[in-house]
Amino acid sequence: MKTLLLVTHAPSPNTKRLVDSMRLAVKELSLNELNFDVKSCFDTTPEHVNHCDAIILFTPENLGYMSGAMKDFFDRIYYPCLEEKQGLPLALIVRAGHDGTGTVKSITTICTGLKWQWVQPPLVCKGDWQEAFIPQCTELISTVAVSLDCGII
Repeated sequence: MKTLLLVTHAPSPNTKRLVDSMRLAVKELSLNELNFDVKSCFDTTPEHVNHCDAIILFTPENLGYMSGAMKDFFDRIYYPCLEEKQGLPLALIVRAGHDGTGTVKSITTICTGLKWQWVQPPLVCKGDWQEAFIPQCTELISTVAVSLDCGII
């Protein structure tokens, strides 16, 4: 059994909708060999990261940067996971009111230090809310889930 960990910070109704849609998309895949774990940034521990087989990060853009909750997550897990999780398959979703550039850059820098491996380019859902964000997020998470379940990643 493999574990896909979705680490989220979803403080608004629309970001919660995105997380709920991703949860439902993975459930509807009915993957028998995949454990899908959704955790808030605040509730995710180094043990959760050390026991997962792939990770997806979901954060809003705050002042051109990742959310404070996501930064707190990285502060708590960085050293406990540094040696153990090198090569961890990774994807990122950013809900950006502006362009998401600073958020992607800061998370990329941290994940490069952790030596995690991108399996999808970062998805930036930018600008005003659009219903099109939902299928973009569900497609990304479904692709990662199926890839992990099938042993591609």
